[in-house]
Amino acid sequence: MNLCSEGQVCHYKDEILSGLTVALALVPEAIAFAIVAQVEPLVGLYASFIVVFITAVIGGRPGMISGATGALAVVMLGLVVMHGIEYLFAAVLLMGVIQILAGALRLGKFVRLVPHPVMLGFVNGLAIVIFLAQITQFKTPVSEGGAMVWMEGPALWTLLGLIALTMGIIHFLPRFTKAIPASLAGILVVSTLTILFELPARTVGDIASIAGGFPDFHIPMVPFSSPREMIDTLMIIFPYAMAFAAIGLTESLLTMTVIDEMTETRGRGNKECVGQGLANITCGFFGAMGGCAMIGQSMINVNSGGRCRVSGMVAGAFLLIFIMFTSELISSIPMAALVGVMFMVVIGTFEWSSFRILGKIPKSDAFILVSVSAITVITDNLAIAVLIGVIISALVFAWSHAKRVDVKITRDREDSKVYELHGPLFFGSTHAFQALFDPATDPDDVVVEFKYSRVYDHSGIEAIDILAERYLNADKRLHLRYLSPECVTLLSKAGDLCEVNVIKDPTYRVADDQLA
Repeated sequence: MNLCSEGQVCHYKDEILSGLTVALALVPEAIAFAIVAQVEPLVGLYASFIVVFITAVIGGRPGMISGATGALAVVMLGLVVMHGIEYLFAAVLLMGVIQILAGALRLGKFVRLVPHPVMLGFVNGLAIVIFLAQITQFKTPVSEGGAMVWMEGPALWTLLGLIALTMGIIHFLPRFTKAIPASLAGILVVSTLTILFELPARTVGDIASIAGGFPDFHIPMVPFSSPREMIDTLMIIFPYAMAFAAIGLTESLLTMTVIDEMTETRGRGNKECVGQGLANITCGFFGAMGGCAMIGQSMINVNSGGRCRVSGMVAGAFLLIFIMFTSELISSIPMAALVGVMFMVVIGTFEWSSFRILGKIPKSDAFILVSVSAITVITDNLAIAVLIGVIISALVFAWSHAKRVDVKITRDREDSKVYELHGPLFFGSTHAFQALFDPATDPDDVVVEFKYSRVYDHSGIEAIDILAERYLNADKRLHLRYLSPECVTLLSKAGDLCEVNVIKDPTYRVADDQLA
């Protein structure tokens, strides 16, 4: 036991065993995602080794596991099919550069803007995606390279039995001992039984061979020798690289938030952006498909006792050992054991409480939760799902606050009227703001007080200017009180009408391009 660099207690035995469990579970997923992207299995395995190791060493979230992911593989498929694998390596390299820039510009903090219903939708959608990815193990090819059909007979019952045994071990073993991670114990027990009794179970080796050596340094072979070729190549890879970077950072930062809540610690988003970027640049130079954080593997790691950087480093080291030295042994692991592990991850990842709260939370939040989950499953694109969820949340927030602008009207004198404004003044409330005033029937002297209101954007400033112009055109005297000095400097029509009191007036700043 020792303290890691983040001040957490590091139990090295737990970290090593957890890393081994994660490495075993990474193998079939890396192969599967490589097949989705139509690249060689080793391209996916190398990506998982590189990304999990580098992000574990220099990333911003100890205990979080990264590797080749399905969300990226789906998008990579189009580039590989249209332009070839070398363009994929170049795009992954550029993806890493973009992610480092995101970290340098401190964009990782924006993950805090993701509302809780969007987070719940993200987690639930990802759990469903993980579950659906395992369903393919219940199908078998009719012939070599032929169509897939559902399993029947002894093969199906054997698969179901081994999955149930794995899940049972993972569920019940921690009640008796925590000396070994339950997921690792489940894999070892089911693998041993399958080999001893020669059960008819599909193994990792049936998917593809994982034998290989250390990844070789490889500069992407794309046209880049002249300015014209550089521009043409960038025109092809830049849109894909931006999509890769957005998907990778979205999944990584949201997974980091989930792990933060589980461990009651806080990761560093900007540092994680840089770690992901360096890992993907390395992938681009070593013939790997790149990757990002994986919520399923991260859940396995945390639940198995992995809390520090050691578990991720160990997972990467074991993965490389599997590829270089023990590929035949790993190939004999039954897929049923790994499916059982992932089913337990699904159960632990899905927010079952969301069913209970759906009828209690606002309808807009329930709609966002369900929408993000559905979009995640349908598109398998987390960045799009989360972005749509954030946009819907922002629109709902703007609409609800747009209706909260109101005035309290008093009279100082017979010929003077005071409008005491309440509520936020921004793009969504400007129409309601204008409707509160009637220059034609108001007295000659009108005061608008902003003591209980705030001006949030340039639309609010413009609305005040338009109001001032309406009163000027009606030959009325308009006084604006308690506006911040920043608002006054932005007003063009009403600037001379403001009564600024530097002691009482607010000093908040307006988010406006003229102040940027």
